[in-house]
Amino acid sequence: MTDMDSDQILAEITALADQAGEKIMGIYRTDFSVRKKDDASPVTEADEVAEKLIVAGLRELTPEIPVVAEEEMAAGAEIDVSGGIFWLVDPLDGTREFVNKRDEFTVNIALVKDTVPVLGVVGAPAVGTLYAGALDGDAIIRRDGKFTKISARKQPERKAVMIASRSHGDKDAVQKLLDDMPEAEMKMAGSSLKFCLVAEGAADIYPRYGHTREWDTAAGDAVLRAAGGSVRTLDGAPMLYGKEHFLNDEFIARGLD
Repeated sequence: MTDMDSDQILAEITALADQAGEKIMGIYRTDFSVRKKDDASPVTEADEVAEKLIVAGLRELTPEIPVVAEEEMAAGAEIDVSGGIFWLVDPLDGTREFVNKRDEFTVNIALVKDTVPVLGVVGAPAVGTLYAGALDGDAIIRRDGKFTKISARKQPERKAVMIASRSHGDKDAVQKLLDDMPEAEMKMAGSSLKFCLVAEGAADIYPRYGHTREWDTAAGDAVLRAAGGSVRTLDGAPMLYGKEHFLNDEFIARGLD
């Protein structure tokens, strides 16, 4: 794959996420325009500029590893991932949050190997936070320039915290799951921050009913797994990557079992 170990790769990917975050924030502070893609989802200059920066950086860093990136895929790119190892990039996860001037958007970069997200970085530039994790290492958070190890927690029998999507998903299914958890509290958040809140023990469970793509989830999934948590489909199977059309099944992300 590469002569670099996971710590070296994470350092390089963190730098790319930071650079993309700077580009995104420069546009965020302007009166930017919004267009609709063919699937009616929004896209902005920030999505495109950040993706170009990240994809170029990854192709220079690991030219032998294919890169699957959201906007390139939306434009019709066909990427061969049959070799089993590839990058997944969502340059601006939570574009709706970005458009609505809510700070809960992220830069997502993940490396998948043999269907498993083995490392990932989730940068949240508007709140000055970054999460990273590798399966052969730790999950960490960088806040105020300081790196701290994080770990998921075991869901308490009472007063668990559920984190749910502000903009997507089946609200009735989420509410039904919440009703089965005694005295549980529900919080809302955008983008891959939901995975990361579970990874740092600020929430216990994140259910996602409805449509997602692999680039939406892989980086947050990698951070959560590194923190000891799990992401499983509704039948209890681990989430796998490299599926047809990079389309995910519905899933539930949890802290420690």
